[in-house]
Amino acid sequence: MGLRKGDVIGAYSISHDVKEEYNNMAVFGWTVLMSAAFIAMLACARIGAVHSVVFGGFAAHNLALRIDDAQPKLLICADAGMRAGKVLPYKPLVDAACDEARYAPPKVLIVHRGLDQELNLKPNRDVEYAPLRARHQGAEVPVAWLESNEPSYILYTSGTTGKPKGVQRDVGGHAVALALSMRTVFDVGPGQTMFSTSDVGWAVGHSYNVYGPLLVGATSLLYEGLPIHPDPGIWWQLCEQYQVRTMFSSPTAIRVLKKYATAWLKKYDLPAFRWLFLAGEPLDEPTSHWINDGLGKPVIDNYWQTETGWPVLALLPGMDLKPVKFGSPGLPNLGYKLRVINDASGIDAEPGEKGILTIVPPLPPGCLTTIWHDDSRFLSSYFEHFKDLLYNTLDWAVRDEEGYTFILGRTDDVINVAGHRLGTREIEEAAASHSGVAEAAAIGVQDALKGQVPVLFVTLKQSLDEASSRHETTQQIQQKVVEMLGAIARPARTYLVHSLPKTRSGKLLRRLLTALAENADPGDLSTLDDPAAVDEISKALARGPD
Repeated sequence: MGLRKGDVIGAYSISHDVKEEYNNMAVFGWTVLMSAAFIAMLACARIGAVHSVVFGGFAAHNLALRIDDAQPKLLICADAGMRAGKVLPYKPLVDAACDEARYAPPKVLIVHRGLDQELNLKPNRDVEYAPLRARHQGAEVPVAWLESNEPSYILYTSGTTGKPKGVQRDVGGHAVALALSMRTVFDVGPGQTMFSTSDVGWAVGHSYNVYGPLLVGATSLLYEGLPIHPDPGIWWQLCEQYQVRTMFSSPTAIRVLKKYATAWLKKYDLPAFRWLFLAGEPLDEPTSHWINDGLGKPVIDNYWQTETGWPVLALLPGMDLKPVKFGSPGLPNLGYKLRVINDASGIDAEPGEKGILTIVPPLPPGCLTTIWHDDSRFLSSYFEHFKDLLYNTLDWAVRDEEGYTFILGRTDDVINVAGHRLGTREIEEAAASHSGVAEAAAIGVQDALKGQVPVLFVTLKQSLDEASSRHETTQQIQQKVVEMLGAIARPARTYLVHSLPKTRSGKLLRRLLTALAENADPGDLSTLDDPAAVDEISKALARGPD
């Protein structure tokens, strides 16, 4: 297809994510099976092309935004996927995204899964994978050797502006960091097996499904599907069958399993199983004890970001395991120099004092090198909040006397839904696309299963009195969010109100909404333009969602 070193390839991949409703995307577009996405990523690496895998749960509009930002030469997708036996058409979403995008790819490579979906190839654009594969079967493609600082891939993450940030990863530093962390953080080496339950569309999927295990000569076990299908013991059955040493998953996945009998955890013999790592969101104590007692294996937390590409805080069981402190991901990982900064004073916080977690530059190998085609946003997003050009993680943290760090939550307006980051601004813009919406405010509230869920407050252009009309309007607004952002962004609750709390300067107070929604102290209300808005929000919460 005329691809060469430096070209961007996109793929909407269809490997199912355990935490939510859909899948992801590799290169630039949508592949299908996790193994197909895996192969597409490695093929890009071999020829020196830049890939961008996009989570398949995103709607066409979200995919179009990423297409326009990356401007790929090729998009790889599947015609359809499956979840719990239900066929999910993907090709129509890809077609819609390409129609919307200003920089639609000239070619779309389609993997046909044979799920009784009519393919509907677009002339002069779409290419079916199977005949192309048969034509080139057995061909030896030479490796394109790259300078270590050249880009390897782009991975999009939500920001507060509504425009996704394309995290750019390099080639050499990323390989160094992953090879080191496979040994020191995850204690996996040649001939051993690692099982990461992440979708390949997320940072964990890139680092520890695809590249990390292969770099150290280990086996990577891939599983596409739910942790409870065909039964709640499927993960542990696979761990027994393939002699898994290290498993990497999320607290949400374990909370899903927690609904079922512990007998499923004890059904299989796991002599090779050594560690269970959980990350991506806060790990609650009951869930930690449940899985630890059920498996009888160590459960270890760790903390990192899409931007860092590998753990920032860890306990290094492969080198010198430090004592576990519940609630803390551990101590600074190799290569990271961390500071917790008091937001008001700008100086280092005392032990036990809340502050913002920062990384002292230079960032270690493996971290993002810039934002794709936007160096100024790279600087403004991460390095302009404090003096000394400290990297701002945008996470609140507390450090104890022994140096253990405890992550308290985000400082910005990003919602963490089962490990998936959603910008409040994205949800608000999607809701406001409904013709009847005057203004919308989205927040994240605590949820026992997913960590956080989106909650939406909406003012309408015209008042509605009948309950049926309110409910119908709410459903239409929620559907707008799903159409533009995907099912993962669907608000768990939507409230129709007459006004939203703002400062006298017109700034929307999302943190006040969050406090009211979680029955917490709303704090000082003296800056409010209209204190009556608080009473209205309180009454709406007491009444229940519309």
